[in-house]
Amino acid sequence: MAATAVTASGSGVRAERWRNALILVVTRRCDLRCAYCPTVKDGEPDLGADDARRAIALFVERYGGGDAKLFGGEPLLVPEVVKAAVDAAPSEVNVYLSTNGTHLDEHWIAWLHAHPSVTLTLSLDGVARDHDGLRRGSPSHDRVVALLPRLLGLPRFVVTQTIAPSTAARAADNFAYLRSLGVRRFNLLPGYYLPWRPEQLEALNQSFSAIAAAFERAWAAGERLYLRNLFVRAPVAFYNTGFVVDSDRRIYANNLILAGNLDHLRERFALGTLDAPPAAEALVAAGQEAGGFLHDTLGEHVMQSTAAADAALTRLCNRLYPAYFARRERLAEA
Repeated sequence: MAATAVTASGSGVRAERWRNALILVVTRRCDLRCAYCPTVKDGEPDLGADDARRAIALFVERYGGGDAKLFGGEPLLVPEVVKAAVDAAPSEVNVYLSTNGTHLDEHWIAWLHAHPSVTLTLSLDGVARDHDGLRRGSPSHDRVVALLPRLLGLPRFVVTQTIAPSTAARAADNFAYLRSLGVRRFNLLPGYYLPWRPEQLEALNQSFSAIAAAFERAWAAGERLYLRNLFVRAPVAFYNTGFVVDSDRRIYANNLILAGNLDHLRERFALGTLDAPPAAEALVAAGQEAGGFLHDTLGEHVMQSTAAADAALTRLCNRLYPAYFARRERLAEA
């Protein structure tokens, strides 16, 4: 499947193709424990290197391949598993590594330069006050920002700016701050499955409007600025659907079961293990049912808040499609 947008000239243009995804939960452990992150952090095993290689092989041979996403917790807490997954991935599999940045160092940066096909996604939410204020562990802003000059030289590097209800009014300022640091590739993530107040949602909409205007000005001026959200589609907000391998080797059709308030559903939704994986048809069928149980589990207010935050992000993307494709057409004609 593909997303289609209409350019100013009225022609249809196909956006990036939706791809199958392997979501490899390398570990549930994390040393920051961000206030907006729902993942259960304690009492779970780490995935093994052989498990990672087995998951990649299954993904390619049984489920057709696509994008492999290395998640946690914090994946770099288990470096041997990250490296095993990357080494096992054939060239047609795009590997995405998400990190909070606290374990990045010169070794990892050199390793990423030696593996240019890996997309590094770094969590950095803005100025120190907002970034560190959303984290329950040690402050990480200064350490991560100090590494940016080297990280910006990576061929595939994206910053995820998470916007919590408490920081929504400052989201555009935080976006401008990240640009001032040299960041040019963004993924915007409003806090999902959280209780937003009406005034916070209004602030989110106003911030997204300002961010959209910044993108439009940058593209009109010929600046290279990238927004991953323009090319991402999912049946359930925030969570990923695909071939999900949890850190305990169990297999699911989505990673909803990472959330603490959904942990009791793990037995119900497990489709198998790496030793006894489900058929491709069973995985697809289960994925199409993802999220139908969220309303009863999380409650009306949280679901309405999530829908409103997601709608704000959708409006941002819909506003930007014409400007994005107009810019792409100008580049093609140049």
